[in-house]
Amino acid sequence: MPPMAVRVRMAPSPTGLLHIGGVRTFLFNWLFARGRDGECLLRIENTDTSREVEESVGQIQRSLRWLGIEWDGEPTFQLDVMERAKDEARRLVGEGTAYEDDGAIRIRMPDEGVTAWDDAIKGRIEVPNAELEDLVLVRTDGRPTYNFASPLEDWVDGITHVIRGDDHVSNTPKQINVLRALGADPPVYAHVPSVFGEDGKKLSKRHGAVSVDEFREAGYVPEALMNFLALLGWAPDGETTIMGPDELVERFSLERVGTSPATFDYAKLDWMNGVYLRALSPDEYASRLVAYLDEQGLDWPEERVRTAAPVVQEKIARLGEFPDFAGFLFHGVEPDPELLDAHVLEAAAEKLATTDPWSAEAIERALKELCDQLGEKPRTVYLPIRVAVTGSRVSPGLYESLELLGRDVSLERLHSGARSTHG
Repeated sequence: MPPMAVRVRMAPSPTGLLHIGGVRTFLFNWLFARGRDGECLLRIENTDTSREVEESVGQIQRSLRWLGIEWDGEPTFQLDVMERAKDEARRLVGEGTAYEDDGAIRIRMPDEGVTAWDDAIKGRIEVPNAELEDLVLVRTDGRPTYNFASPLEDWVDGITHVIRGDDHVSNTPKQINVLRALGADPPVYAHVPSVFGEDGKKLSKRHGAVSVDEFREAGYVPEALMNFLALLGWAPDGETTIMGPDELVERFSLERVGTSPATFDYAKLDWMNGVYLRALSPDEYASRLVAYLDEQGLDWPEERVRTAAPVVQEKIARLGEFPDFAGFLFHGVEPDPELLDAHVLEAAAEKLATTDPWSAEAIERALKELCDQLGEKPRTVYLPIRVAVTGSRVSPGLYESLELLGRDVSLERLHSGARSTHG
């Protein structure tokens, strides 16, 4: 017989924003399936109707699509199998492997021996059956429990591999016994390591952004986030770090997934995002920046944003840094008077008033001449000029910043800065 085609499922619960740890697990499913010409299904695990939020379902799909994760077919809902679950539970009662208990239906768990499986990541796991309580399959109100509906749907959907977080290890022996009672072969289980913050605790709100929407708003690009998430608990060789989606698909394997918790390193993500941003063509970078600012509701002139883009491309790690880094090009500034020097600013305004043409190169020559005239080093002269025109110690290159601002605005800010030092 030919080997069974790989079929996996991503099964989020619609109880809020999609957590980045869950997204990493979905990514592993997607990479595994796509690398084996398999299918990846999206199932919304809503056995609890009171918790289902339509907005969450939309956010789940939007987040996955933005990241570049697609699924096969239409999303399904676990409640779709409700009637099938009732029928199967009644069948199990008839066969004697389940029984009614105060209006609910429970499965008889084995009392002796162990329930064991060869986890594709963790290796052999054995659980004494004496530790397994008879599991409720169908509640008194007729709704199936998670530990019945989930394996039932895995069987109905022909799922070959269940790749999920290691917090599900305790559910696995229960679900294996449910499948055996149904007359189904269990899939291959693979439990991926948890994602921790840098403090060694499970990733949560205290660590900063934890949903895809928050990373998007911070100005990360999807290719970088996908690359970073793929390396949380998996490594192809211990050396390669920058990999696009095609290479990730080609190289991903469960054998290279570790068992230790992965650490979410925001500094590494910033570094990786910067690598991806700098690799974009100038036009593509400018277009991404324009689209990002539009998403954030900043209606700054597109032409000026595009003009500023090459000046910041080498400088910022996230598109979200642009408003603070280059906002001085689009609105007024309030420089710290303590960092200004009236003598330097007045001399700079006089020098730049006659600089022609108004270009970064000509401005650089003029300011270097100014340093000679004042008998000061550039760092002494440039700091008050930078603060006066940009409002900050940190900005794009000073010459390029002045060029982009234009002569009139630059001179006005230099004069204003000089006046502010007089109180």
